[in-house]
Amino acid sequence: MSRTLGRTALVAAAVILVDRASKLWVVEALDLRTRLAIPVAEPWLSFRMAWNRGINFGLLDLGDAGRWLLVALALAIVAGLALWVRRRHGWGAAAGAGLVIGGALGNVWDRLQYGAVADFLNMSCCGIDNPFAFNIADAAIFAGVAVLVLAGDPEPAPDAKVPNDTVEGDAKHGAGSPAPSPRDGV
Repeated sequence: MSRTLGRTALVAAAVILVDRASKLWVVEALDLRTRLAIPVAEPWLSFRMAWNRGINFGLLDLGDAGRWLLVALALAIVAGLALWVRRRHGWGAAAGAGLVIGGALGNVWDRLQYGAVADFLNMSCCGIDNPFAFNIADAAIFAGVAVLVLAGDPEPAPDAKVPNDTVEGDAKHGAGSPAPSPRDGV
């Protein structure tokens, strides 16, 4: 396993742990499932139970078939990110991918356990009553995507094999040598 993939797994595991702990505490121990709302620091933060059977804001609620479609989609995204990040280096790629992977797996866990994603964090401000709720996994996905976008697409890890199929690269630099990139100033 590459060092970056190991770091990604560590971040993902931390997200899953915090997400599960928050749901066990709020949804189960505080019994938000039956209470439906618990004021915490009104109006800025309250717990409001929302069962999300779709994607963000309940979009694409396709019933039970949609549940399994979204589980499959989340697992495909997790696999794709894991394949991508193993060829990268540094904490930026590991943190971003780990946050997305951990959040996706946290929501998959909900779909398997509850049949829907358990959303309960509700934040409002300045006289605006926000009707939507989210969870730790959702916040991790959002933060992870932000890290990946802001960090850009880092160079592949130095030991990652990059295919060279350009004739120009072979002719100028010898067979098996990579063609210069625009960054090389050639």
